[in-house]
Parts: sequence; structure tokens; C-alpha cells
Amino acid sequence: MADKKMEMGEKLFQPCLAEVVGTTFFVFIGCVSVIENVESAGRLQPALVHGLAVAVMVACMAEISGSHFNPPFTLAIYLCGGMEMNMVAPYIASQLVGGVLGAAMAKMMTSRENFAKAHGAAFALLQPGSEIGGAVFGEVAMTCLVTMVVLLGAVNTKTRSPLVPFMVGCTVVINILAGGDVSGTCLNPARAFGPAIVSNYWGYHWVYWVGPTTGGLIAAALVR
Repeated sequence: MADKKMEMGEKLFQPCLAEVVGTTFFVFIGCVSVIENVESAGRLQPALVHGLAVAVMVACMAEISGSHFNPPFTLAIYLCGGMEMNMVAPYIASQLVGGVLGAAMAKMMTSRENFAKAHGAAFALLQPGSEIGGAVFGEVAMTCLVTMVVLLGAVNTKTRSPLVPFMVGCTVVINILAGGDVSGTCLNPARAFGPAIVSNYWGYHWVYWVGPTTGGLIAAALVR
């Protein structure tokens, strides 16, 4: 009985907790970088912060959960044989919980004025009249790129690399620098969901589910 409980802890609870913790701190750090950068139009600070944060968390949690922290990553990794189907829903739920916790922590840390101006780091770039099609395509393409890096660097046995945290972090940085003014470069529904819940801002929120999820599925199809 004790062995079964230990096995369940190692196979379910520990990985899910790692996904909660990793996503929480990734979203927290990312949101703070946006909220405190609200007066600046620059993309460099948020790009570096998001990229470095994901690289650090991937390196720390890889041996516990695989360091997904992103629902499209989880779907793509499952489709490429990197995890069991019964872990997909718990992982995604853990990531969404982490997204909300991280956004709530960012709200606690930052000033009310900056939080309100930045909509709590929710993705508020898209407005009526924006090029929504271009934003969706950008999210699809950029998420496809970073998901391919994850799959080839961490899942595919022929191309697996110990440099995958660095590779993923760099890909996040270049994606934000390239596409930040088009869609905000979300790449991760958990990163969009947490701030949307905490700030109650839902404008064009669907873009940040449809785009990244489609991009992740395309990446899985290309790598399989």
C-alpha cells in the first residue's frame, strides 16, 4: 500500500506540483516585467525576462515533470509519445492553476496604477480594427517554432540535447522581439489565462488559445 502511494506521488502529484510551481513563477516574473515596463514601448525587457525565466524553470524542473508549463507543449509532447494520455489533463489543469497564481502574485507586488494601465499583463494589444488574422497567424507560427524546439530538443531521441533550456529560452526571446507588436507574442494559453482571470480582461482572449494550440499541433505533426 505504501509503495502504491509512493508510486502515485512520483507519477502524478510530484509532476503536477512541479508544473504548478514552474508555471506560477514563469507567469509571475513575466507579468511583473510587463506591468513595470508599461510606460515603455520597448520589447527587449519583456523578451529577455520571459526567455530567461522559462530557461531557468525548464532546467530546474525537467527531471520532475519534463518542464512543460504550457498546454500546447503538453499536447504536442503527448502526440509525439513523450507522455501518457492520462497525464495530459492533470498537466494542463496544473498549468492553468499556476497561471492564475502567478498573475495574482504579480498583482500583489506591483502598484495599482501600473497594474491597471497594463491590464494586469493580460494581452490587451489587440483592439477592434487590429489585424486579427495576422495576430492569429503569428501565434500559430511562433508557437509552432518554439514547440518544434521543445520536441526536437527534449523528446525526439535522435535530436535530444542537454542545451534544450537555453534553446527554448532563446526561441522565446526571438519570438517576442519579432512578433511582440503584432499579437503580443503569447505562445502559451496559461500565460494569457492567468492575467485574464485576475484582471478580468477578456478582449480577443480566444486568439491566445486558438493560435498557440494550433501551432503546437502543427509542430507535433511535423516532428512525428
